[in-house]
Amino acid sequence: MAETFLRTLRSLTTCYQAFAAYSAAHVRQLGLTPPQFDVLATLGNTDGMSCRELGERTLITKGTLTGVLDRLEARRLLRRTPSEQDRRSVFVQLTPAGEALFAKVFPRHLTHLRPAFAELNARELEALEALLGRLTRRFVADAGDAAEAPSPKGRMIAASHRTATRSTR
Repeated sequence: MAETFLRTLRSLTTCYQAFAAYSAAHVRQLGLTPPQFDVLATLGNTDGMSCRELGERTLITKGTLTGVLDRLEARRLLRRTPSEQDRRSVFVQLTPAGEALFAKVFPRHLTHLRPAFAELNARELEALEALLGRLTRRFVADAGDAAEAPSPKGRMIAASHRTATRSTR
């Protein structure tokens, strides 16, 4: 018996892959890699955050994040400062040059993405967001209930979802 959700699973995966390719191609035209853009977009319009929080919000693994931060720091787009409260923690924030780049590329990327999302009206976008949120909450809950602890990436997804849920309330 065929599972009824398989077509939806394929559509979700195909949509994500198409979005990632579409977004990444434009980000590269802006002179950044997708992870670099993710870090700039996450740090933009903030006073900065710890590396741990940045890792949770960007969904970039710790090993990859370190290299991305190294390259952005070499370009003088961000600075890392050891925490005064916890010597194991590092605080990351954009430099003025990083803020200027964020202010330039972030609106351009939104402008690039806007026509694709214009395929859906406001009600459809809200419905899609609600359905994806419901599915995400189920995956997060089930991962927490599993006998085996979720992977680091799974924990980051769960933390990111909790942060996103709190910020939209």
